Amino acid sequence: MGQVVWQSGEAYEAYVGRWSRRVAETFVSWLDVPAGRRWLDVGCGTGALTARIRTTAAPREVVGVDRSTGFLASARTEGVPLCAGDAAALPLANDTFDVVVSGLALNFVGDPPSAVHEFARVAAPGGTVAAYVWDYADGMEMMQHFWTAALELDPAVIRGDSFPICHEDALANAWTAAGLRDVTTRRIEIPTVFAGFDDYWQPFLGGQGPAPSYVATRPEPDREALRSLLQSRLPIAPDGSIPLTAAAWAVRGTP
Repeated sequence: MGQVVWQSGEAYEAYVGRWSRRVAETFVSWLDVPAGRRWLDVGCGTGALTARIRTTAAPREVVGVDRSTGFLASARTEGVPLCAGDAAALPLANDTFDVVVSGLALNFVGDPPSAVHEFARVAAPGGTVAAYVWDYADGMEMMQHFWTAALELDPAVIRGDSFPICHEDALANAWTAAGLRDVTTRRIEIPTVFAGFDDYWQPFLGGQGPAPSYVATRPEPDREALRSLLQSRLPIAPDGSIPLTAAAWAVRGTP
């Protein structure tokens, strides 16, 4: 399928960024970190989690790191220092942050275990290291409908979002292996209601993420066949909306 591209903030926002903000709301509330702490958001992307931290957690400081210069350029993170960097090799000092978080990024890191070790390295003793990832296996209805239809039309397709780290046990094991203590997990489920079929389908044409990257490789007749099959299968309400749900797995631990 080729390399997954993450560069355009606008395309990402239409695809899954808008839903990330809802997960971030529950995630930050679950962490329940006291005010006045220093936060690091690894894989900050367009700033969904960073914005939630700024508006509800009363931090002393928030720093964002992301390897995508395109995302950093479009990040909605006014007043937040941003830097380009790899999650598995953070350009930051040891024991620097009270809270290290990552939202929807670990599955796109080349070496997730190394990234979690880096999270633990830059976190201060007694602080918090936490993350969340989409539950692609069982919780992302928009993706499940897409890949089911794609596989029916193209039996040779390999689902592009089968990420090993996107499971409760895998997250807990990665946190424990990094030397983090008191590791706990939780599932976060949110509604993802699309205004209509175009609201669902158009983001898949943005070329970002596994499913849109797959669509970009298909000739026009194949794309149209996939579009038609999805339109016939999705649960469309009387008002034209498409009510689906999305779920993420969250994990936290203490250095």
